[in-house]
Amino acid sequence: MSQVQATKKKAALVFTATKDRNLPMEKIRNIGIIAHIDAGKTTTTERILFETGRTYRLGSVDEGTTATDWMEQERERGITIVSAAITTFWTLKKQTSVGEGQYRINIIDTPGHIDFTAEVERSLRVLDGAVMVFDGRTGVESQSETVWHQADKYNVPRICVLNKLNLIGADFEGSIKSIQERLGANAAPVVYPIGIEHSLRGVVDLVKMKAYTYSSIEDNKLIEEEVSSDLLEICQRYRSELLEKVAEFDDDVLAKYLNGEELKEEEIKRAIRKGVVSGKFFPIFGGDNRTATVQLLLDGVVEYLPSPVDLPPVKGINPKTGQEESRESKYEAPFSALAFKVMTDPHVGRLVYLRVYSGIIKTGQQVLNTTKSVNERIGKLVLLHADQRELIEEAYAGEIVAAVGLKDTTTGHTLCDPANPIVLESIKFPDPVISLAIEPATKSDQEKMGIALSKLLDEDPTFRVKSNQETGQTIVSGMGELQLEILVDRMKREFGVEAKMGAPQVAYRETIKRTGKGEGKYIRQTGGRGQYGHCFVRIEPLGRGEGIKFVSEIKGGAIPAEFIPAVEKGVKEKLENGILAGYPITDIAVYLYDGTYHEVDSSEIAFKIAGSMAVEQAARQADLVLLEPIVKVEVATPKEFMGDIIGDLSSKRAQIQGTEEKGGMTYIYAFAPLAELSGYVTKIRSISQGRAVPYIEPSHYEEVPKNIADQIIEKAGKVVMPRS
Repeated sequence: MSQVQATKKKAALVFTATKDRNLPMEKIRNIGIIAHIDAGKTTTTERILFETGRTYRLGSVDEGTTATDWMEQERERGITIVSAAITTFWTLKKQTSVGEGQYRINIIDTPGHIDFTAEVERSLRVLDGAVMVFDGRTGVESQSETVWHQADKYNVPRICVLNKLNLIGADFEGSIKSIQERLGANAAPVVYPIGIEHSLRGVVDLVKMKAYTYSSIEDNKLIEEEVSSDLLEICQRYRSELLEKVAEFDDDVLAKYLNGEELKEEEIKRAIRKGVVSGKFFPIFGGDNRTATVQLLLDGVVEYLPSPVDLPPVKGINPKTGQEESRESKYEAPFSALAFKVMTDPHVGRLVYLRVYSGIIKTGQQVLNTTKSVNERIGKLVLLHADQRELIEEAYAGEIVAAVGLKDTTTGHTLCDPANPIVLESIKFPDPVISLAIEPATKSDQEKMGIALSKLLDEDPTFRVKSNQETGQTIVSGMGELQLEILVDRMKREFGVEAKMGAPQVAYRETIKRTGKGEGKYIRQTGGRGQYGHCFVRIEPLGRGEGIKFVSEIKGGAIPAEFIPAVEKGVKEKLENGILAGYPITDIAVYLYDGTYHEVDSSEIAFKIAGSMAVEQAARQADLVLLEPIVKVEVATPKEFMGDIIGDLSSKRAQIQGTEEKGGMTYIYAFAPLAELSGYVTKIRSISQGRAVPYIEPSHYEEVPKNIADQIIEKAGKVVMPRS
């Protein structure tokens, strides 16, 4: 990009939203754009910004000129890596069930690649609604299912968009069927395409029963046309299905519908809105991201997705009383906000993204971080416009802003009025599944690498760093090779750290298959005061994915209460470091049921060591086994390569789940051990002459076959344990 182009682009992004921040809260929409990779999220966002006048020209993912993909790595690779927040405005041209006039839309464009799923998770936690984009050729894909279920978890109302209906292989009806069947969604189209593939030339609005063709769009305004006779029958059929699905959400509409009365446009939209806000109905838009489809989508965002006041008050726990409390989306309510993202900005420093749920927060104000029980001071407040910042003096309920100056607040923490404390539900992230060793290229990079890793840890909750005590290596872990590759690249570009990476290592786990008991007795007698700790534990297997549970069954003071946390700490440290091959032990319940103590010599350190000894002895009796991460694999390939790809997957211990024909491609579904898939993307390209596209996402853990487990244990330098 030339200097002149860059200056023009930057000028276009300098955007002032403060003049319109006095809009009432019911005219605010906080939405996310979510989808499978390459479904068209960023392109949809770019077109929305263009249609609303937010940008002066359309950006291109391929050219690296989009507003929301602003990182160098995003523009080079043509993918979204971090979620970007941006504000725009849309005006409803006529009176509807939600009113008319200008609406403020705060948009978060999220990544589609599974390696960056944390960005989707934390965005959905704070959004009021979402636009779910599907590729109109394939409908529901693997990551579509993942993000859909993430949205379900946070009860986020959604509207759907079938994108790319102008491309060869577009399948409007098949895509709708996949949404209804694979996602179990109560969904129906609110538009119908006029033409398909390269003959797509507009859409029919099924609520108004009016057509909008590209020939009827003048000066960026939609001109209504009558629906042509050849489309009338199928459009009436889809409209009848729509009315049947949404009538139940409004009593007046239902009564009219059952009596066979004609429903007005406002009544139908009111029923659709109620269904969407309740999370029980999902309208489907569609097209090719040209003016007609995007303007109808923007109307749908405003008319159907909820404002902050349409949703129930946010709930949390009062840390003083332990009782549940709620905060209404009102300016006069006590201030409460959730920190959902941290980012290091080279110009303003550490930015903490906040969703303000209630009240008002001002620059310089003292707030309480109830998660860590510390007071914080708001240094500056900024509105976010992708990579642009706009300083503001205060932020209101319903807004998404960023704060500068928060030292102890990080992702998932609650900030609130010190006089009215509340802890909001935090955000849970998946555990990493892959690791690699990293070391600085030179000694001078050593200290800089530590600082860089610390800042990246602060930003990404799925990123982990630990030191291997035996080798002295630094081990970084994440959701996939791409995520770690990007982080190492960022260390070089943003922090000037040259680093060398080792080969990726799979994040194995250890677990037990049956009950075991163990005794830990630690006695040390020296010249002065000795050390004495003695405990008995029982361990039992838990279901897969349940983690670690520690329960004290001590009665009658066999171990004083002040030493029980020390036993728990010793137990958990031993489980974290592993026993069989040095991998963390999971899915285990540990019961501390007996022990003895010495009135003088007992100490916390003695009971910590005793707890560690007891759980190791118990685990060695409980049939320890290795677990490995299993990933869900989806490969879209031309049919002629299907046999070779299935054969290659089978050689990698994969379990083939089936195949499906969609959008002119054959989709192969399988589960495979992550350990077997190193360099898989390159291998697939080689097999298919670069025409097949693989998609991999973490699924679950399974026991490693004994012959392979023995090799892993031996490599770790441990003794191979016989199976009972």
